[in-house]
Amino acid sequence: MIEETIKKLASGEVSARELVAKYQDAIKRKDDALNTYREVFPDAMDAAEEIDKKIKHGDTPRALEGIPFAIKDNILIKGKMVGAASKILEGYTASYDSAVIKKLREAGAIFLGRTNMDEFAMGSSTENSAYGPTKNPYDESRVPGGSSGGSAAAVAADMALAALGSDTGGSIRQPAAFCGVVGLKPTYGVVSRSGLIAMASSLDQIGPIAKSVQDAEIIFDVIKGKDTDDSTTLEAELPNGSSASPRIKTIGIPKEYFLKEGMDGKVSEKISEATEFLKSKGFEIKEVSLPYTQYALAAYYIVMPAEVSANLARFDGMRYGSRGDGKNLFEVYAKTRAVGFGPEVRRRIILGTYVLSAGYYEAYYGRAQKVRHLIRKDFEDEFKNVDLILAPTTPTLAFKIGEKTEDPLSMYLEDIFTVPASLAGVPAISVPFGKVGNLPVGVQLIAPWFEERRLFEIGKILESK
Repeated sequence: MIEETIKKLASGEVSARELVAKYQDAIKRKDDALNTYREVFPDAMDAAEEIDKKIKHGDTPRALEGIPFAIKDNILIKGKMVGAASKILEGYTASYDSAVIKKLREAGAIFLGRTNMDEFAMGSSTENSAYGPTKNPYDESRVPGGSSGGSAAAVAADMALAALGSDTGGSIRQPAAFCGVVGLKPTYGVVSRSGLIAMASSLDQIGPIAKSVQDAEIIFDVIKGKDTDDSTTLEAELPNGSSASPRIKTIGIPKEYFLKEGMDGKVSEKISEATEFLKSKGFEIKEVSLPYTQYALAAYYIVMPAEVSANLARFDGMRYGSRGDGKNLFEVYAKTRAVGFGPEVRRRIILGTYVLSAGYYEAYYGRAQKVRHLIRKDFEDEFKNVDLILAPTTPTLAFKIGEKTEDPLSMYLEDIFTVPASLAGVPAISVPFGKVGNLPVGVQLIAPWFEERRLFEIGKILESK
């Protein structure tokens, strides 16, 4: 779709202005009902005019020339407000471009606006936004997933051609599955986190949400790479999916991902259908075991809140964002944070502070990190036997708005299939594979470190069905 659109722009069949107008019109018509955007940028049309001038001048179109993007509200765009859907950052304007935004700009992308999300990316439904929940375009009574629900819903509802999200424990893949679009979490460290409002620094990763696997691949090739402003980025030589020769023969199915408890039978049937389809295409399907998967969710909900507690300490009303009144410094901090942070954010800060406290650090955080190492080792061991792993993205279909808000544990279980890849730092993609009724189902593919090209290769085959 991106490739076709750029060809149409280059040939004059469509202009960048017309393209932006089309998506702006869709936002006007649909966004009141869906609540996908936090803000629509008025200068998108100016950027489109500049691109039209370049094309008329005969300039060679760049990789994302004129492509209208929706950007998650935790990724900084210079001169634009950014708030991670939290009251504590209301009115804050970014003073610089994040690394991914710089790369998108250089590639010719246009930014339509910033999208709604779970506050500070904490949630699996986009119900934790301080500005109201986003709704699923396939059924407005249901959630779009989270935390990148606004980005996924915007792409699914044709209110953007592509989007950026961030994935800490499944926040790109899970909403992509619920909204019937493609969502990629790259290998940890392959895409810079500079200019991303941090949640859990050893897990956060920015990635594309797109209408097709090829579109996700094009965007990934633009945003990947080493960045001096992010010391966790890597110089690894990454092969491009399009130029790599196919060499995938064996696909692993982890038995631990198919335990009956908590798994929707209809989702399970769709994953079996995807497996049979790949078998019919000549791939060897092999059962694999990732035994430490059963501890992944518990380890994640210790490591992640601990890092949340450290990262969110900076939001105290002193340097940026809103500020509460108080007689002394402590009272200012307390009032600012009590009013500025929502209940889920407060819950995770409290939990994280507890597991890092004296006397509990080794019992909780230290042990969770050891489990994380074992989960990584599981993937290392099985990738010696298989080229790729196939699993469900989510255990259920998109659930009703309000269905899980009173039961945080039930909400956390939505991440059960996405969290292991996040803890191990391996790349994973969710590809839509049909529907149950009118609700989309996503198939998750997991590859070894730096082998995103394998995800694209098999993702395109699944997509062809």
